[in-house]
Amino acid sequence: MPDVVSFGEALIDLFGRPIGVALKEATSFIPAPGGAPANVAVALARLGVDVGFIGAVGNDPFGERLFDLMEGEGVDVTHLQKLSEAPTMIALVASASPLEQDFTIYRGADSRLEVEKLDRAYIASSRAFIYGSVTLSGESREAVLQAVRWANEGHVLVVYDANLRPVLWPDLGAAREGILQGLRGVDVCKLNKTEIELLAGTGDLAAGSRWVLQQGTKLCLITLGSEGTYFNNGRAQGHVAAFVVDAVDTTGCGDAFCAGLIAGLLESAEAPDTLGQPDLHHIVRFANAVSAISATQTGAMAALPRRAEVDRFLKSEDDFPR
Repeated sequence: MPDVVSFGEALIDLFGRPIGVALKEATSFIPAPGGAPANVAVALARLGVDVGFIGAVGNDPFGERLFDLMEGEGVDVTHLQKLSEAPTMIALVASASPLEQDFTIYRGADSRLEVEKLDRAYIASSRAFIYGSVTLSGESREAVLQAVRWANEGHVLVVYDANLRPVLWPDLGAAREGILQGLRGVDVCKLNKTEIELLAGTGDLAAGSRWVLQQGTKLCLITLGSEGTYFNNGRAQGHVAAFVVDAVDTTGCGDAFCAGLIAGLLESAEAPDTLGQPDLHHIVRFANAVSAISATQTGAMAALPRRAEVDRFLKSEDDFPR
């Protein structure tokens, strides 16, 4: 059984070209593997973590590509279903600027996961379970919520990525309600500033993170893009600066951060609410590095670094700080 189980969507990103234009102005598209939970799984594998993936793709060329790629990266895909009744999920992505993406998403097999087809032991025997709110916006909602309950029963560390995608919800009110549902039974929650404002009703990082902790979460991370990351576990709170890199494409940076975060938490072997300031700073700095490196190339999965690359990057930053 893998140490980490990632649950949710594996999809094909169709990146609009030329770079620097809005989606409606794109004249061609380049396919690349993606999907937040799939990205996290591949990122963890590249960081040397034993990881498995639960999800569904279509029994089509894109689904075959995703299956083969993840398997080739060392991700356990025994629970990645291939469905003939639905196509592989597709996301059209345009980057009007390196820090801004424009999305249109077409659902498919990702919404067909059923509780009856899940392996309880596979989930409950892992050390960490990660999922995001995209799964909650579709028909696979009950499956992932049941998976979280099994993870809780097995005392598995549950990590949740709020990952707001407004196009998947009828309106922001429905998005807030759905994302809040996903907070139940969560140990660690990763949000960005837009998401904390939507959920907690405040842009104040300290107040917003306290609100998240009051929902039962043990550790709250708020990613701030080029401004770094804020953390709060009720015992320690603080800010870790971002690394300065030449950003090309930030698609998947949040997923890279989640992978670095999980890898760091597993290495610490401590409960997230017992970690002190130095340990949290160290873990978040590592996650920031994984995220920063992933921004230097186009394509969510293609840009994900391996552990040796992250270690070299951090050593370089220590030796020659900018």
